[in-house]
Amino acid sequence: MKHAKKLASVLLALVMVFSLATTVFAASGINDNTGIISIDNANSGKDYSIYQILELESFDTVAGTYSYKATTAWKSFVEGATVAGIYLETDSNGLVTWHAGADVAAFATLAKTYADANTITPTETKTAEGNFVKFENLSLGYYLVGSTSGTICSLDTTDKEVYIKDKNTEPTLYKEVQEDSNGSWGPSNDATIGDTINYKVSIEARDAQPKDYVMHDTMGAGLTFNNDIVVKVNGTVKTAGTDYTVYTAPTDGDTFEITFNGVQPNDKIEVTYSAVLNKDAVISGSTNDNEAYLSYKDTTNTDKETTPSETKTNTFKFQLVKTKVDNTVLDGAQFKLYDAATGGNVISFIKESATEYRVAVAGESGTVDTIDAGNVVIKGLDTAIYYLEETKAPNGYNKLSSRVEVKIDAANLTANMIGTTTWDNGGVHVVNESGSLLPSTGGIGTTIFYILGSVLVLLAVVLLVTKKRMKVKE
Repeated sequence: MKHAKKLASVLLALVMVFSLATTVFAASGINDNTGIISIDNANSGKDYSIYQILELESFDTVAGTYSYKATTAWKSFVEGATVAGIYLETDSNGLVTWHAGADVAAFATLAKTYADANTITPTETKTAEGNFVKFENLSLGYYLVGSTSGTICSLDTTDKEVYIKDKNTEPTLYKEVQEDSNGSWGPSNDATIGDTINYKVSIEARDAQPKDYVMHDTMGAGLTFNNDIVVKVNGTVKTAGTDYTVYTAPTDGDTFEITFNGVQPNDKIEVTYSAVLNKDAVISGSTNDNEAYLSYKDTTNTDKETTPSETKTNTFKFQLVKTKVDNTVLDGAQFKLYDAATGGNVISFIKESATEYRVAVAGESGTVDTIDAGNVVIKGLDTAIYYLEETKAPNGYNKLSSRVEVKIDAANLTANMIGTTTWDNGGVHVVNESGSLLPSTGGIGTTIFYILGSVLVLLAVVLLVTKKRMKVKE
C-alpha cells in the first residue's frame, strides 16, 4: 500500500531584499502597480501565495527616501510586540523602516507563521505549471512569498521585477499523457478502444542527497501496460538492470514500479511508456486513469512521497436511432461505420448485447462490421468525425443514398427517448422513408391479354369438338 501522503510543513526563510539605498536608476515618484515576482525552480502543481506586508507609497531615490506603510491586514503584526523594535520600526506617522541588524530569515519565518495562524488572505495565489510561477501588476512594497521555501522578498523602486529561486528540498514528479490528434502532452486525452496511449513522467531530484527513489504507477482496469519503459537522465537514455530496475508485479497493488540507481542532486529523470485502451475501458462520464508518484528518503532517512500526479483518458459513445418519419423506432436496417466520407476503413465491433456495440481491440475474436439498428449504442470512440453507411434498409423502405456524418466532439451523443419514440435531436437520428405500391394508370393494362387468351382457348375447344363430330357423321 502507499505510504501516507506527508508534506513538509517547515518553511525556510531564504531571501529578503529590502533596499533603502540611493540609486541612480530612478528619481522620484509614487506607486504605479507595476511590480513582478517571478519564481523559478518551483514545485509543479503546488500553490504559491504572496502577501503584501508593506506598501510603498512614494519614493525619491536621489534623496534616498522611501515611504513604506503597513497594509491593513498586516498592521497589527508590524506594530506588535514580536516585530516592533526587533525587525521593523514604525514612527508616529505610520512610516516603517527596517531595524538595523535584524535577522531576515527569522522575520520571514515569523511572518509566515503569523499568516497561517491568523488565516491572512493572500494578495494572490497561483499554482505552479511546470517549474515557474509569475505574479504581475503588483503594488510595489514588501512581500512575503509563502511556499515550501518560505521565501520573502521586496519590490522596490529600482528593481520592480524580483526573481526568486525556490530552493525547496522536495523532489517533484509530474505525469502527462499524449493527445494523438496533435501530439501535445497534458493531463488528459481522448482515444478509441484499442489505441496505444503514450505517457511521460518527469522527475526532478532537488534534494541534496537523493536516496531510495522509486516511481510507482497504477493504471485503471481500462488500460493494459505495454511494458515498454524508456528512462532518460538529463537527456541520456539509461540501461535497464544497471541504472534502474522495473518491477511489473509489485505486491502493493501498483501496475509497475521503477527503482532508480545512483540518482544525483538536480538530476532530471524522464520516463516514457505506453498502454492500450482495452475492452474494459469506461465510457466518458468516467475516465480511464493512470496515477504515478515518487517515494524516497529525505536527509533524516524518513520515508516520504510526492503528491500523486494523474492523467485521464476519455473514450466516447453515440446512440444510433433508426426511425420512421413519425420518429418511432424502425428495426431491420444495417449499417457500417467508416472513418472517412468516402472509402476509408470500416470499424470493427464486438456485439456485447442486442443493443450495444463496442469497438474491437486488434486480434479480438468474434468481431462484426455490421450494426443492426433500431435503437443501439456504439461505444469506445475517439473525438473525431465518423460516417455511417446504410448497407441494408428495412423491408419496404428506401436505403439511404449517402453516408451520414457522426461528429463526436469530446462528449457522448445520447438520444432522448419516450418509449420507442425519439423526441429531439439527441444521439444520431436516421430516418427511413417507406416505398409504396405503384398506382394503377386507370386503363385495362394487361387484362386485355388475359381476356384474349381465354377467348382463344374457348375457340380452340369449340373447333376441336366440331371437328370430332364431323368425323363421326362421315
